Amino acid sequence: MSNTQKAPASVSPAAALIVAALLILGLQRFVPYGRLILYPFTLLSTWVHEMGHGLTACLVGGRFDHLEIYANASGLAYFTAAPGARQALVAAGGLLAPPLIGMLLLVLGRRAARPLLAALALTMVASLLLWVRTPVGWLTVGGLALLCAAAGRLLAAPGRLFFVQLLGLLLGLDTVTRADYLFMSSARIGGQLHPSDVAGIASTLGGPSALWGVLLAGLSAALLLVGLWSVLGPTARRARIE
Repeated sequence: MSNTQKAPASVSPAAALIVAALLILGLQRFVPYGRLILYPFTLLSTWVHEMGHGLTACLVGGRFDHLEIYANASGLAYFTAAPGARQALVAAGGLLAPPLIGMLLLVLGRRAARPLLAALALTMVASLLLWVRTPVGWLTVGGLALLCAAAGRLLAAPGRLFFVQLLGLLLGLDTVTRADYLFMSSARIGGQLHPSDVAGIASTLGGPSALWGVLLAGLSAALLLVGLWSVLGPTARRARIE
């Protein structure tokens, strides 16, 4: 009788990324109510954006009071920061947070999918306790925390890799796909009109807001490309996850 064992399933990070991209495209373009399925992940991007503002405020010596997330996927972070360059950094921190976190998920996903999902879940839970102040935020961020924790705990390695790549791609694409916000002077958030982040940077540092929008769009695209190269580049294509 043969004593051979079945080889464990494996998947390449590139294959997982391609499947994630096709899933996003299919849900957005071809599946009825597909955008509704992606809605919680749109709110994930909003949460990352607002957390980017708040945590950047803490890093530059300010204070993060709380954040609000609304059903139309807009959000608002309440913070204090010294006037001038520090306030501009806080404004840019929100815009760059989704592509930065997306890039980290793509770069590190093959080696540390489970720790990354655990870190995301713990950060979401901490934000619920400390900063989130709207029912939409509590429901969405709490549900996503449970989803990330369950994925890290229950999925096999290929499934964890796919989920991390999916989150990384969605976050990496966020600022690029919503690039119109980078060229708006104001936005309606929670029923009220607020200056946009780019307008805040321009009023603080000077120069046309369109210039800052172009610079931030370029930085966001560069972060996305770094993440994609880490998965699709020549070296990464030879790697497999067991």
